[in-house]
Amino acid sequence: MADWSRRRFLRTGAVATAGSLSACQTWTIGGAARARVVVVGGGFAGATAAKFIRCYDPTIDVTLIEPKSAYITCPASNWTLAGLLKPARLLVDYRDLVDRYQVRLIGDRVAAIDADRRKLVLADGDSLRYDRLVLAPGIDFDWQAIAGYDAEMAERFPHAWQAGPQTELLIRQIQAMPDGGRVLICAPPDPYRCPPGPYERASLIAFWLKQYKPRAKVVILDPKPSFSKQKLFESGWRRHFGYGTPAASIEWLSIANNPVVRLEAAGRAVVTDFGDRFTGDVLNIIPPQRAGRIAAQAGLTDAGGWCPVDPWTSRSRFNEFIHVIGDAADYAPIPKSAFAANSEAKVCARAVVDLLNGRPPTEPHWLNTCYSLIAPDHGISVAMVYRLNAGRIAPLPGAGGVSADSPAAAALEAGYAVAAYRNLRKDSFE
Repeated sequence: MADWSRRRFLRTGAVATAGSLSACQTWTIGGAARARVVVVGGGFAGATAAKFIRCYDPTIDVTLIEPKSAYITCPASNWTLAGLLKPARLLVDYRDLVDRYQVRLIGDRVAAIDADRRKLVLADGDSLRYDRLVLAPGIDFDWQAIAGYDAEMAERFPHAWQAGPQTELLIRQIQAMPDGGRVLICAPPDPYRCPPGPYERASLIAFWLKQYKPRAKVVILDPKPSFSKQKLFESGWRRHFGYGTPAASIEWLSIANNPVVRLEAAGRAVVTDFGDRFTGDVLNIIPPQRAGRIAAQAGLTDAGGWCPVDPWTSRSRFNEFIHVIGDAADYAPIPKSAFAANSEAKVCARAVVDLLNGRPPTEPHWLNTCYSLIAPDHGISVAMVYRLNAGRIAPLPGAGGVSADSPAAAALEAGYAVAAYRNLRKDSFE
């Protein structure tokens, strides 16, 4: 098939015929053949990379491949569980990337990557060549980790770790459970997308239950001995939910070295490695995670299931013309968050532009900020700046920290959380 078929071009209408790059430069086409960059995956990492490559060098031809016409953000999806946000408000589309930044958009899925020929094969059989490929496929789940729990069973016991129908299913189940019932959240082992996510989720479910089903509670089964922002979460749980008392509506149980290994669907129960059995009226099982399937199929993952990269350029350790960013990539100690994905994408975009223009890549640094809501008026956060130290990513001493533990700070952080989400969406997609 042709690298860019006329049929697909007409179907997607992906390139605006006129316009400007808004805050970026105007797109001018020179006589020489332009470099071709293909971005796979339209989440916070992929959308940001496509946008900023065009901003940094508008002569580069950028194509974004994403099968969905709109993206449902995982950030703020927990807020819908407390009724603070309608699920429809999580939707973002790609109109600005196409119209303002003139990114080509293909609404299809990548079936295979021919790295030797620098070519992608799409699900419908078309192919597309690239000079550089930016891969941002997000996460996939390890469905072998918990016996009896797979993609089909997740339609009964939702993970809700990819926002959308799963989130709405979890909302319906919580609303339908009896007062005095129990929501059981099975947190995943490290590393996984959004480290504070299970604990924000527990907080906001407990907030909703406190209003509508006050005798119900949330139990978190955690395969880790500790978790992100633990002191701040526990302080907020004591303030709002009686944490640590017999009447607590949140209970956290560390089952380190004794992970959940089996689902007993008929009894709405999970069983641990040591044979401990836990039941719930609603089971929110978040399985172990790894890089999106296409990354593994292309041979870009290591034994841990993630994509190792050269942090200076975001290039895959296994292929010099493929860059990997976002949740699929191993940027440890940077956590897997949407804010980090946005930061990684900007570093990647700059490196791609430098490499295509024959320049040495700019020295990188990264920023991560993560806000969580414990209640509508109670927010907490953690922030950190990262740089290279002896070739490895390391926190910049004195450049980050967590929010203060006080009612005044919590109220401010709740407002900041909403603003940060809106700004991140705008920076990535508009």
